[in-house]
Amino acid sequence: MGTVTRGTTNPNRLRRMDRWIAAVHGAELRRADDPVAVDLGYGAAPWTAVELLHRLRTAAPRVRVVGVEIEPARVAAAKPYERDGLVFRHGGFEVPIPQRPHLIRAANVLRQYDETEVAAAWERLCARLAPADEHTRGGLLVEGTCDEIGRRHVWVALGPEGPRTVTFATRLASLDRPSDLAERLPKVLIHRNVPGEPVHAFLRDFDRAWAAAAPYASYGARQRWIRAVRDLAAHWPVTDGPTRWRQGEVTVRWEALAPRGWTVPPARSVKGTALAGRSPSGQEGDAGETSLCRPAPERDKIPRRP
Repeated sequence: MGTVTRGTTNPNRLRRMDRWIAAVHGAELRRADDPVAVDLGYGAAPWTAVELLHRLRTAAPRVRVVGVEIEPARVAAAKPYERDGLVFRHGGFEVPIPQRPHLIRAANVLRQYDETEVAAAWERLCARLAPADEHTRGGLLVEGTCDEIGRRHVWVALGPEGPRTVTFATRLASLDRPSDLAERLPKVLIHRNVPGEPVHAFLRDFDRAWAAAAPYASYGARQRWIRAVRDLAAHWPVTDGPTRWRQGEVTVRWEALAPRGWTVPPARSVKGTALAGRSPSGQEGDAGETSLCRPAPERDKIPRRP
């Protein structure tokens, strides 16, 4: 289920996303009895799936990776690279594996879809994640976009209940200003980088903080980034700290950057492998069910600079 994409890929392209996943989700993978990760839409070559297995096993040695591609020829070409803990399967957003995965990574996939199709894709993928229980927050969907060699990357992290955070990651030596990352916003945000939208205000404030931190440039781009993010965190709900900032990252609550007119419903458990009564557009179809992204009369009050 889905559309064949261009399949462009390169070795080491997703290293920033992989590092972040291993750091923030590694403990959840270790706690799982049989941790399974899916590389959805790995592209014309299997390099990113091979690398995902290697990087995740540094944090969770028992994890297994399933590469899923909608183009059969790409699956056939990847078969020689199968090994212990790594297999390749034909499929799409239905995620054709028997287990409920603890991680789905979808990098540079939805970029080639329409913005109106994002909510339905998120709904379907979140419904496939391992559910939360008393010991874990459930599986994680990481969906985003990067440039061709992985220097700049922005992704949304979602749980079974819906979107949680947005992470901006970059090779600091390549950065003129934080708003350079705008061209790599995920599909749900890239057309919203206009005045009046939260993501535009965030990048504007980030550029201002970056400019104010210019004296720290004499200590290196990393120190300037840390100073800028520290100032930014006084006005925006930044969820991480200096350990991640030193990697050229910053993570912000999704509610602060969500497009105007969208909101996140209260946390809920997702039953089954599909959302009952839900149309492809993600509209409500059954009493008591809520869409991951729906129009809202008023946004959550997130503190931010005017």
